[in-house]
Amino acid sequence: MSGHDTTEAHLRTLMIASLDGDAAAYRTLLSELGRHLRPYFTRRLHAAHASYAEDLVQDTLLAIHTRRMSYERDRPFTAWLHAVAHHKFVDHVRRHKLRITVPLEDDAPIFARDEAADATAKRDLDVVLQTVPPRTEALIRKVRVEGASIAEAAEQIGISETAAKVSIHRGLRSLVARFSGGSDDR
Repeated sequence: MSGHDTTEAHLRTLMIASLDGDAAAYRTLLSELGRHLRPYFTRRLHAAHASYAEDLVQDTLLAIHTRRMSYERDRPFTAWLHAVAHHKFVDHVRRHKLRITVPLEDDAPIFARDEAADATAKRDLDVVLQTVPPRTEALIRKVRVEGASIAEAAEQIGISETAAKVSIHRGLRSLVARFSGGSDDR
């Protein structure tokens, strides 16, 4: 299953659960959609109007809320979402007489990868992980970023599984303390 297919299945499941009254699924859906919609709108706006991206996200989320009953459960969710977002974007551009960075016809999907955001996130992660000891950094990277099991990571590093668990736990606790305003030095 491709990344788009996985995203479609996940979001469609959340939408259907939301329509069935699952408030937690609805909150999760809106949160995840916001993360996809921000880069979608930012890519389309001229840099001078990038501040409108958040307004467009909120307008689109509100439209999704008010029109959610129009979603047909047997249809792809992302196509419905794209139509709502595209219409909000076109309305916004016309209402504000904005210059956009891509023609309206050249409308890439909402779920296109944002390479600049990916690079920034990787750089931020590298900076954050450099604040823990190298072995802890390697373990966190292998388990939490690359998806290895604790047993696999421990074997690769050459330590026991218990030692790996303790190191990861202490490293994450240190990061939380350091970046949430506390100070938990090495």
